[in-house]
Parts: sequence; structure tokens; C-alpha cells
Amino acid sequence: MITTVIADGKKEYEFIEFLKKRAQNSDKNVIPAVSEIIDNVRENGDDAVREYTIRFDGKAPENAEIGSDEIDEIIKSCDPEYIGTVERAAANISDFHKRQVQQSWLTTKSNGVIMGQRVRGLKRVGIYVPGGTAAYPSSVLMNAIPAKIAGVEEIVMCTPPQKDGTPNPNIIAAAKIAGVDRIFLMGGAQAIAALAYGTQTVPKVDKIVGPGNIFVATAKKLLYGTVDIDMIAGPSEILIVADSSANPRFLAADLMSQAEHDKLASAILLTDSAELAEKTKLELELQMKKLIRKEIIEASLDNFGAIIVCSDMSQAVDFANELAPEHLEVCCENPMEYVGKLDNAGSVFLGNYSPEPLGDYFAGPNHVLPTSGTARFFSPLSVDSFIKKSSFIYYTEDALKNDALDVIRFADTEGLTAHANSIKVRFDLD
Repeated sequence: MITTVIADGKKEYEFIEFLKKRAQNSDKNVIPAVSEIIDNVRENGDDAVREYTIRFDGKAPENAEIGSDEIDEIIKSCDPEYIGTVERAAANISDFHKRQVQQSWLTTKSNGVIMGQRVRGLKRVGIYVPGGTAAYPSSVLMNAIPAKIAGVEEIVMCTPPQKDGTPNPNIIAAAKIAGVDRIFLMGGAQAIAALAYGTQTVPKVDKIVGPGNIFVATAKKLLYGTVDIDMIAGPSEILIVADSSANPRFLAADLMSQAEHDKLASAILLTDSAELAEKTKLELELQMKKLIRKEIIEASLDNFGAIIVCSDMSQAVDFANELAPEHLEVCCENPMEYVGKLDNAGSVFLGNYSPEPLGDYFAGPNHVLPTSGTARFFSPLSVDSFIKKSSFIYYTEDALKNDALDVIRFADTEGLTAHANSIKVRFDLD
């Protein structure tokens, strides 16, 4: 069962170091296999992808790309109520991300100088969506919608076929609603390689986003530089900061909502109430019995879960900032007072009625978040993730002449005489 730790300025930080080690996935054995797949796809294109699809997924579809007519037929098999839910979630996600849009700008100075920045969407983005036991239509929305809002010209989605060679209808429906332009039935490292290099049928993309297993994550890591990627995600995690006013039933339920992802997931409660800690522990035992993924939850809580009893809420906040969690719930009497104090978190959920699953699916903020403490310097996936910026400069002759000696002095100081000469020749300077 979950461990209880009394914070003393040492034990809780030892726990952080333990968590960091668990997040360092050993991919030494995976890298050679993934490298071989990447090289094969780069050399043999669609033939290699089809070979791996048969080997790893059981059956390859006759045509890897799903046509628009086929997409419409597939969606007919979906539950209409599910379609309605996806549409409402998409509206919320779209509304949130539209507020992130940056505008190009320019400024003029009195001497005739014009400078500015041009902002535009990437030309083509690839989205990877798992399609096996971890088929998450919500990931389609979270990746495709901000890309579309950013002005990406073409969104290409890859998702593995089911065992019978057909697509997951719920994923296809989410892709249609989110505005995905092309869909290919292929998965694993081979799909990442196809997106990165392009094949006879799959177009080469500028950036690849989306979750996946260790083979997918390793392929993204190895291909970074050939294409841009979103991030290398570690195991899922939740941290809850709670005072004595919190409901232990809610806390237990929310801890398990992340623990059920996989056995490496981390679920931690920080509280200044020893009584609340004990009640939450009892609730975990009671509620876990009713859940389908009980075995995974139990392993996660046993190995990487903790209830940490702090001396006061100030200590809890300090520890939360040090841990920099993916998801951070604040279940306190006045949660808004903590907004300006919690600096390091992927997404913050305020109050007893803002549980983490609300953010996973429906509220609007993105659920693609930094893990493993990287919220100290990384941000959630956003519209910004799908844009590129260029600056521009226009100088008049007089303006350049006025700044010439400063530019030459910098260049000479750095020993770059050709740089200096580029200025000198314009004004016959020796």
C-alpha cells in the first residue's frame, strides 16, 4: 500500500531522487532495434512499413491511407452520444487555444528603420496516436486542434490498425472532428520514421507530436533534428496539495485516476493534516477494490506513490515546486491563494471540483504536459508548439551609416574581419 512519509527536510527529497530514477527509462536495448527500423523505412519506404505492420500488428490494410469516403463510413459505427461528447470537448479545447494565437508585428523608428517578426504555422505536422490497448481519442483533439489553430497547412495522422487490420472508429471520428487532413494506418517506430523521412505515400512532416510506447518515444528521440518533436514524455504523475478541509474520498479517487495509467505512474499527496493522510489511505483501500485496473493501481501506489505529511502548507508548496509535477491539484479551502505560489507544474487544477480527468478530456487546456520534473522549464503543448517565427530588418543608408562603427567594432573584437568588411565596403571605410 501507499507509503506515508513525515516530511523532515530530508526524507521527502530522497523520494524525489527515487522518482527521477524511475523516470529514466532504460532504452539501451531498444535503440538498436529502433535504429534498424528507421534505417529500413528510410531505405525501403512503404514496403518496410507494411512488413513491420504485419509483424507487430498482425495484419496490414490493403491501403495504408484511409480515404474520405471510408472515414465517413467508419464514423457511422460510432455511438452518436460519443460523437456529441467529442464535439463538445473539441469546442472547449478550441476556445482555450484560440486565446494563445500570436500575431506578426512590425515597428518603425524615426530614422526609417523597420523591424518586425513574422509568425506562421508549420507547413506539415505528423500526429501519432496509439491504437491498441492504449487508444486515446482525446489525444487526437489535444494535438490536432492547436495545430489547426496555429495555421498548420496539413495535419497527417498515423495510428496502428487493430488486429483485424481495421482502424479504431473512435480515433477516426476524433480525427475528423479535429480537422486532421490525412490518416494512415501504421504504428510504432516505423510510422515515426515514415513521417520523418516520407515514403512513396506518406508525406514528410516538419514536426511529430503524440504519445507512444518506448519504441515510439525512442524513434522520436533518435529522429529529433531530422524533424522537430513535442517532448520525450515519462510516466504519468499527479501531485495533490491538500489542507484539512479536503475530502479524503475525492483525494483517493484522484490519486488512483493517474495510478491506473501504468505501474510506473506516480501519485503523491502533500498535506499538513495527519488525520487527512490516514483517512485518504483508508479510502484508497476501499475504492481500489471496485476498479478494473486494480492490479496496476496497486503496483503504482506501492512503488511510486506517497502521502507526505508536511509541517505546514508553506512546506507543501515548496516541495510541490521542487517536484514540478505533470498534474497538480490544489484541494484547499481557498485554492486561488496558491495560484501565484505554485511556479512549477504542467497543469494546475484548483478546488475540490476540478479533478485531473476534467483536464484530460474536456475542460480545454492541453493534456500534453511536461513530466519527470521538466515542468521547471517546459510548457504544455500549445498553439506556440506549431508555429515558427522569422524576424526582419530594413535599414536606410543613413541609419546603417550611423551604426556602422559600432557594428565594425563588434566584428573586429570577435576577430571576424569579413563581417566588418561587409559594413566598410558600403561606406569606403578602411
